[in-house]
Amino acid sequence: MDLKSLFNKLKFEREEQPAITKKEETASHWVKCPSCEGLMFFKEVENQNNVCPKCNFHMRIGAKKRIELICDENSFVECDGDLVPTDPLNFVDKKSYKKRLEEAYQKSGRTSSVVSGECTINKLPTQLVVFDFAFMGGSLGSVEGEKIVRAVNRSLEKREPLIIVSASGGARMQESTFSLMQMAKTSAALKKLDSAKIPYISVLTDPTMGGVSASFAFLGDIIIAEPGALVGFAGARVIKQTIGGNLPDGFQTAEFLLKHGSIDMIVDRNEMKKTLSDLLRIMQNDKVA
Repeated sequence: MDLKSLFNKLKFEREEQPAITKKEETASHWVKCPSCEGLMFFKEVENQNNVCPKCNFHMRIGAKKRIELICDENSFVECDGDLVPTDPLNFVDKKSYKKRLEEAYQKSGRTSSVVSGECTINKLPTQLVVFDFAFMGGSLGSVEGEKIVRAVNRSLEKREPLIIVSASGGARMQESTFSLMQMAKTSAALKKLDSAKIPYISVLTDPTMGGVSASFAFLGDIIIAEPGALVGFAGARVIKQTIGGNLPDGFQTAEFLLKHGSIDMIVDRNEMKKTLSDLLRIMQNDKVA
């Protein structure tokens, strides 16, 4: 059975599963902030779009929630949702790659870590790409790279701006060189967008690491990050072992990168939609509402 047939089978089984009713499997009514360790009623956190009302810590959210926050209501139309990963290397580590893909689908309900499509943002037609960290840590593989390039091509064809919201641990090791090639593939596609003078905004969320940060995430005409987002290439421990020295405190946070000129601005999640639409209007010489 190929992976596409397997995903179709898993989708059918997922839809047929009864709703979870056991008390121990339901969501907790209380949320503990990872930053200030404050204990809050989950509705209080949900009403703030998963931002801690006590310390403003931005908790991770999925692609679906992200799309709801950025796009006008019911405006998002997914593209290329039929693309599914293959296993060109028959890769096996502690588990087979095929098994990891099955588990990622069961966990996230998605066949890849990227959701791409068309939407409007405060009535501005936009091409949008959003990473979902729940699918294999938002890793970049062949399908993810292809979805990004197709989104770029739609931007070129329709002369609409592109926004990519990154949340990734980096390139997907199970695809080896195939995943690393996506760094060059996506960067080359974005060069065409730049030549056509079509706006591209990159939004960095927690975390944006590895090959994603080393390619398209830092090629935006404007680079925005959420407060406190972890952004970098290698982990702090690996860097410290490599250079054999101490590192500045918080050197991989959005705030440190802004201070040193690596990103353009930090925007609160609840202000992201308005900020994006304002920037797009300015970049397209339109009147800011």
